[in-house]
Amino acid sequence: MLRKSFIALAVASALVACGKSSHEPEKASASASASASASAGKDGKTAGKDGKQEPLVTLQMSPEDTVTVESNALASGPVITGSIEPERRADLRAEVSAVVVQVLKENGEAVRKGDVLVRLDETAIRDSVNSADEATRAAEQTLAQAQRMFERQTTLRSSGMVSTQSLEDAEIRRNNAQSDLAAAKSRSVSARQQLTRTLVRAPFDGIVSDRKVSNGDTAQIGKELIKVIDPHSMRFEGKVSADKIGVVKVGQPVLFRVNGYQGQSFNGKVKRVDPAASSVTRQVEVLVDFADATQPGVAGLYAEGRIESQMSSALMIPPSALVQTGDTAYVWRVKGGTLSKVNLTVGARDERSGRWQVLSGLNNGDMVVRVPGSGFKEGQKVELSTPKAVASASSTVAEK
Repeated sequence: MLRKSFIALAVASALVACGKSSHEPEKASASASASASASAGKDGKTAGKDGKQEPLVTLQMSPEDTVTVESNALASGPVITGSIEPERRADLRAEVSAVVVQVLKENGEAVRKGDVLVRLDETAIRDSVNSADEATRAAEQTLAQAQRMFERQTTLRSSGMVSTQSLEDAEIRRNNAQSDLAAAKSRSVSARQQLTRTLVRAPFDGIVSDRKVSNGDTAQIGKELIKVIDPHSMRFEGKVSADKIGVVKVGQPVLFRVNGYQGQSFNGKVKRVDPAASSVTRQVEVLVDFADATQPGVAGLYAEGRIESQMSSALMIPPSALVQTGDTAYVWRVKGGTLSKVNLTVGARDERSGRWQVLSGLNNGDMVVRVPGSGFKEGQKVELSTPKAVASASSTVAEK
C-alpha cells in the first residue's frame, strides 16, 4: 500500500513540472517582442540582425579625426642593399719575423695616433743593429787610412819618389773604402728601421676592431696582427642591380635603415658609383656618405634603402587610415555627412613619411577617417564638430 502511494506522488509531481515549462517560453517571447518594438520605435533606420531592427548610432567626429587626401611628392628609385663600413680602416701586419711579446690594446679600446698596439721581440734585430754599427765604424777607419795613404802617395809622386801606378792604386783603395762605408751605413739604417718595426703603432685615432694575435705567437712577415677603424668615417657600401644603375647619379639622396637601429632612418648621398659590375652577382657597388652627423658606431651592420632618383606627384594617405584585409585595402570616406567604405588600389610607400600612394578609389580633396573603428557601418551618419577656437570666435562676433 505504501509503495502505491509513492508512485502516485511521483506522477503528480511530473505533471506539475510539465505545466510550468509550457508557460515559461511564452513569457520569454513576450519580453523579447516588447524589447524589439521599443528599439524599433526609437529609430526608424536600422540594420538587420535575425530579422530584428537595431539603430545606427550617429558618429560625432572632430576635424582631428579626419584627414583630407592631397597630392604630395613621392620619391622613387632603385633599391640598394649592403653594409655599414668605415672609410678609414687599417689592417696592421707584421713587417719583421719575431715573437709577439705584448699586445697592449683589446677589441673596442680607443687609440690615439702613434700609440703602441703590439710589441714584438727585438733581440735578434738589435743584434743586427749592433753588428751594422760596428761594420760602419770599421769602414770609417779603413776609409781614413786609405785617405792618408792616398795623400802620402800624392806628395811622394810630386817629388818623383813613387810611380804613377802606386798613386793610382792608393786612389783605388780610397774609393773602395768610401763605397764600403756607404754600404755599411745603409745596412745600419736598415737595421734600425727593422728595430722600429717591432713596435706596431696606431696610424690614426680610432678603435681596435679585431685583435688577431696573443702574447707568445710567432709573427711571420705579412701576418695580420690587429685592425683599427675610425668610427667617425662610416659610410654605406651598397650594391644596386645592374638594370637599375642607369638612373643612379652622384649626389642623389638616399634614405636607408640599418639593422640594429629599429625605427630610425638615415639620410645619405651617393658619393661614387663603381664603373664595373660584379661578374658573379651582376650588381654594381655604390658608395653612400652619411648626410648628417648621426651615424651608427658599429661596422658591418646590414643596411637597406632606396636611392631617390625620381620625384613625382601622387595622392597620398597616412597608414593609419588604410585598412588592409588580405589582398583588399579600403578606407572610410566621409562625404555629405555619411560614412562609406571605399576600396583602394595602393602603390608605393613613401619611406620618409610612411604614407601610401593611392592609384584609384579616391580623388584629391576627399575626406577620410584618420583612424577607423571596427564598428563602422556603411551609410552611418557623421556629425563634424566645430573646433573650439572657431566656435569661440563665432560667438564673439555674434555678440558684437
